[in-house]
Amino acid sequence: MKRTQAEKDSRIKAKRPLWRGIILTFSVLVVLSAGQYLILAEYVDLKMIPIDFALGMSGYWALVSIAFIFIIAKQIKNNYDKPMRKLGEAATQVAGGDFSVYIEPVHPIEKTDYIDIMYEDFNKMVEELGSIETMKTDFISNVSHEIKTPISVIQNYTMALRNENLTPELRREYTDTIFTASQKLSALVANILKLSKLENQRIKPVVEPFDLCRQLTDCALAHENIWEERNINFEVDIEDKAVINADERLLEIVWNNLLSNALKFTEAGGTVALRQTSDEDSVTVEVSDTGCGMSEATIKRIFDKFYQGDTSHSQEGNGLGLALALKVIELVGGQISAKSELGVGTTFTVKLKTE
Repeated sequence: MKRTQAEKDSRIKAKRPLWRGIILTFSVLVVLSAGQYLILAEYVDLKMIPIDFALGMSGYWALVSIAFIFIIAKQIKNNYDKPMRKLGEAATQVAGGDFSVYIEPVHPIEKTDYIDIMYEDFNKMVEELGSIETMKTDFISNVSHEIKTPISVIQNYTMALRNENLTPELRREYTDTIFTASQKLSALVANILKLSKLENQRIKPVVEPFDLCRQLTDCALAHENIWEERNINFEVDIEDKAVINADERLLEIVWNNLLSNALKFTEAGGTVALRQTSDEDSVTVEVSDTGCGMSEATIKRIFDKFYQGDTSHSQEGNGLGLALALKVIELVGGQISAKSELGVGTTFTVKLKTE
């Protein structure tokens, strides 16, 4: 008879053979049967009972115990042992790195029991683990790519600087390229560490009342040189004051990322707009642009780590800005969404509670 994987598992040390259950059950039933003789002794002289009758009764109880233990063993095997072995084999596969495992339910939907619910939860867990494993693989791949690029630039231009015949202008150009690449690498590492801390909740929000309008104004002015240099129209429509209770330091990450993205993807002569409105319970901030816009497929993934709609990576950035923004908004209990149309532009909307 072919043994299952669970039965072959070397970690299983205790074997529980069926004969032990039969002996135990028989012993219990023999003791219980003594009660029958005690009752019988009240009405009949036990010395008058033939030995054949006594042996026959003992044999009867032996058959009862055997039948009882086999019936119970079969029920246990079919209802509990087989499903648990099946679950154990699937868990062993998952532990070995196979996240394609799926366990079929034992019963149809109308007869679902707790074993089926256990299988369903197990399948969901495996699916989530598979997604996490895929994300981890993609994350490592993307980090490797993003780190490799500036390091290659630094190495190549450092080698070029060894040429003693370089002109001062060319040497300065190479030095500036190295400095830019090192800045990009530094920003990448800083964002990875920041995102890791946010995801692991090692950054606790410091909730204090502050004027959101003042913060939006400061963030907009910090990007003034960019919109002036690129000849971009920057429109602002915000209230004089809007006090909210949130972590001012964390929300600054959101506004800087949204504004820098809007300016980055807007051509000269285009428009970037910053708008803010309030109601009784919340404050809404919109950052819109007349840039290249995004497709529906891109919109679905823009908050993924390292995802860049511009697959050529011709634009500056490392695909972590919006992932950071999303984590911050989730941490402060807000909502962020995006709408976009190719060739028309993009609008990001952030909604925050005032309290």
